Amino acid sequence: MQRAIPTLTASLIIIAGQAPLAGQEPLCEGAERFLQETMLMIALSESDTINDWRTQAKVPGCRVTAAGSSSLESAEIARSFYQIIAESGWSRTPDPRDAPNEASLRFRRDSVDCLFNYYDSSMSLGTDAEMIVSDAVYVEEGESLYNFLVLCMPAAPAAPRG
Repeated sequence: MQRAIPTLTASLIIIAGQAPLAGQEPLCEGAERFLQETMLMIALSESDTINDWRTQAKVPGCRVTAAGSSSLESAEIARSFYQIIAESGWSRTPDPRDAPNEASLRFRRDSVDCLFNYYDSSMSLGTDAEMIVSDAVYVEEGESLYNFLVLCMPAAPAAPRG
């Protein structure tokens, strides 16, 4: 799907190693590894505070910002991504309350719930992490940049509806 310029990849690893990411990024290890090793994306994790849809409370968590490139249409990138993640040991979070029609789906693995959000180059979060990973992706002619923002937190039972 994409190829990274080796020196930029090395720079990204150095930057990631120096960032103040103490505490919560172990929650993102599985998502970050999936994005890098399976989807061949450039990814960077950071600690974050996540709004827990189950309890409406803010909880410690983490985020992974990732970028890749592809010649596929946006809908096909998202569809392929979610098919691959489902075949890679991730399962849908029980009662996920996500937005499948907006390419935003919750998955669970190793006691961690992660919301995977796809977006293409028509929008930007404007974060430093997004700029770092996007700049590290080599986009060939005929390809377009795309991103995923993944928000992870400890897995918990589904909250009662109502």
